[in-house]
Amino acid sequence: MELIADILLVAGALAAGLYCHVLARRLSRFNDLESGVGGAVAVLSAQVDDLARTLQDAQAAAGAESRSLATLTGRAEAVAKRLELLVAAMHDLPEPPAPPEPPKTAGNGAAPVFRRHPPPGDGGTA
Repeated sequence: MELIADILLVAGALAAGLYCHVLARRLSRFNDLESGVGGAVAVLSAQVDDLARTLQDAQAAAGAESRSLATLTGRAEAVAKRLELLVAAMHDLPEPPAPPEPPKTAGNGAAPVFRRHPPPGDGGTA
């Protein structure tokens, strides 16, 4: 009976050894850096690093653009205030003189009739 128990024990040990060998091969293929999950993890890790760098660059650019936009907004507000003052000051200006009337023509399509006005400062008295 001991002989049968020893044979079964050796067979079980051989089966366990074979099972461990198969698992070791599967695990080595699983962790292979070129085609297995290990490779996928390595690629994803590199992509995460690239993404983190890109995100930092984008945040820096957004901060710079935000500061530039704030500066431009301040300048625009200052110019708007100046324009408001100029428009308010225009209400205090006198009305411009009316434009001169166009020359009148004779009713038959002849040359326009020009009237001579006295020179300014003359007063129209002779």
